[in-house]
Order: sequence, then structure tokens, then C-alpha cells
Amino acid sequence: MTKPLEPHRSLRAVATAMLAGLSLLLTGCFITPGKFTSELILGPDQDFTFTYEGEIFFLGLSQLAEMGESAKEFEPEPCFVDSSFDERECTANEIEGQRAAWEAGAEQRAAEAAQKAEQMSALLGGIDATDPEATAKFTQLLLRQKGWERVDDKGDGVFDVSYRLTGKLTHDFTFPLIEGVPSTNPFVQIFLRDGNIVRVNAPGFSAQNDDNPMGAMMGGLAGMAGMAALAPEASGDEGEPMPNIPTIDGTFTIMTTGAMDIRANNTDEGANPTPSGETLTWDISTRTKASPTALIDLGE
Repeated sequence: MTKPLEPHRSLRAVATAMLAGLSLLLTGCFITPGKFTSELILGPDQDFTFTYEGEIFFLGLSQLAEMGESAKEFEPEPCFVDSSFDERECTANEIEGQRAAWEAGAEQRAAEAAQKAEQMSALLGGIDATDPEATAKFTQLLLRQKGWERVDDKGDGVFDVSYRLTGKLTHDFTFPLIEGVPSTNPFVQIFLRDGNIVRVNAPGFSAQNDDNPMGAMMGGLAGMAGMAALAPEASGDEGEPMPNIPTIDGTFTIMTTGAMDIRANNTDEGANPTPSGETLTWDISTRTKASPTALIDLGE
């Protein structure tokens, strides 16, 4: 009597494969937005205020970062009928063969785990991801930097944050920029050009464009996590539930004040006038293909 491959096992297999692809692509600590509201206000005399309110997901602090690792105790892999993908009961010889192969690879797995832990620590600002206090330490790492006004841990690598920074556009700006952590997926970038002109790009606020290949992959994982949550077999005795990966869903707004000229933008409706200037607004979701971008002349 055969039975089909259980849904949660196939989801885990695909998730593990996607994680391996992500590791090969960037080998970094991935950072993606969840539900959020973000705003950039451009004022006179090169003044600016940038805010981000909402969720940020750090892959390195989630269950997903461990999904591709071998179990600490031997667990037999499923066996299948040769002529189909139907699962069958493994024979005693097959299980013993798997156990022997698992035991033979113990030393290599230990070395790989130590190397991964060292790499992940470097990518988390020196914090050991296996430390029970890793999340609390990472929270403090953010809060000690200017702009991070609130950082609340929601669990499994998801934080609800309030970020606000006011300053002068005398240099380029990137968010998020975290001490000791590579900026693998910038949400918003401001580039200064000659003639008091700025280019605003938001590659992290898109899930499907070529500038942000990670967004599409993380979106796919989020979708699989949602599918797994619908299956009763996705948790229980056979393994931990799929991690809760937030889905990108938010709004990004640029507000200008005074005599500024919006030379180019890729919003759906263009600039809207306000009593003090103009606004550009992008609604961001998993369907967003083009990263928000604008070219603005700040004037004299």
C-alpha cells in the first residue's frame, strides 16, 4: 500500500532548496520588509526626514536559517516506489544504510555547522545566532544607532520597528544601514548628483524586479509558509512548523516642499500637489514589479 508524499514534506524540500539558492546568491543575512509605511520628506536647504514604521524580517535570526541543516539525531528519510513518487515504508536494510551514511558524515556536518555559525555571526554584527540572547542583543544593536526609536521582537526573525532620521542631504543615504551588518537588500537609497539633484531608489520595496532577486525568492518562501500553515501535517511530531515569513505590503511616499522639480518618477498617477509642494506615492505588494524611483531637483 503506497501513500503520496505528505504536503508539508514537499514544502520543506522546496524551501530547503530555495534557501540553498539564496545562500549561494548572497551568502548574507537577508533583510526584507513586511507590512510597513515609509515616508521621505524633502525640505528646504537640503533638509530631509526619513521614516519607516512596520515590520522588518532578518533571515539570520529565523527558523528558516536552520531548515537546511541536518538533524542532531538520526531521522530516516522517506523511501519511494521506483516507478512513481508515492512514498512507501522503508525496509530495515534501507534504514540501516541511511543510518550508516548519517554517522559517517557526522564530522563533516560538525565542521560545516561551525563554519556557518562563524559566518552568520560576522553577518549579524558579531552576534552568535545560536545564542539564546541573540535576538535581545540584536535589538540592542539597532537601538544604539541613531534613528531606531523602537524595536519590538515579534519572534522568528520578525521585528516591528519605528525608525526616524532627520538631517541634511550632504551625502548619500541608505536604509537600513546597520553597524557590522552587510547591506544586502537596501530598502531605500538617496544618491546626490551635481546641481542639487537627488535620485531616490527603493530596490527593497519590490518583490519581482531584477534589481532585487532576493525579494522574489523570499516572496516564494513566504507563500510556501502560508501554504504549510493550512496543512495540519505542517507541525507536530514530524517537525517544527514552517517559519512565519512576513509578506511585503506597504506604502512609500516622497513629499517635496518649496520650489522643487520632480523631473522623473514611476508612480502610477504621477505627482499630486499639496499646499507646500508635491507628493509621490507607491503602493507596495507582492505584485510590485518596478522598484520605486524618482529624480528630483531640490532647487537653489
